[in-house]
This record gives sequence, C-alpha cells and structure tokens, in this order.
Amino acid sequence: MPLLTLYDQLTTYLVIAALLFGMGVYGLITRQTLIGMLIAAELLLAGASINFMAFNRFTAPDPALGQIFTLFIMAIAAAEAAIGLSIVIAFYRHLKSIETADAAHLKG
Repeated sequence: MPLLTLYDQLTTYLVIAALLFGMGVYGLITRQTLIGMLIAAELLLAGASINFMAFNRFTAPDPALGQIFTLFIMAIAAAEAAIGLSIVIAFYRHLKSIETADAAHLKG
C-alpha cells in the first residue's frame, strides 16, 4: 500500500482516533494534576471528533451530519476547558496546589 494513498482509507482515520482516545484515557487514569486531566479530556474529545469526521467522509449519505457533530464536540470542549480552568484556578487559590490528592481536604 503506497504511503500517499493512506488518506483514502477509513482505517487510517480510525487508528489515529483510537490512538488519541487511548492516550486520553491513559492520561485521565495516570495524571495526578488537574491540568493534565483537562488536557487528557481534550484528547478524548479530539479522538471522538476524528471518528465523526471519518465516518462522515466515508459512509454518511448527508455530508453535513458529521461536521455538525464535530462542531458540537468542539463547543463542548471549549466550554469544558473554560469551566475546568476556572475550577482549577479557584482550587489553586484555596489550597495553593493543583494535585488531585489535595482535593480530599475540601469540605462541602
């Protein structure tokens, strides 16, 4: 299989999306800082976005459907990043740390 024709196959996109999704899951499990967890969540959403776009390109009868789902995912990712960072800033101001182990000291 020539290298230049890899963009014409669905499996190429699915492998890249699975790698991104796997890195996101691994990052969520292993990271101990809240910022690292936010970045891992962004990788998860990027993997899902690539899946929607790949299936849109190769299998969907309506070409706008996958693009609309991807735009929604991007909007959710932006909102998640904004809210997550504001929570991290509030957490840091209170405890002077962004480690998830320190979250056990919070009450309420």
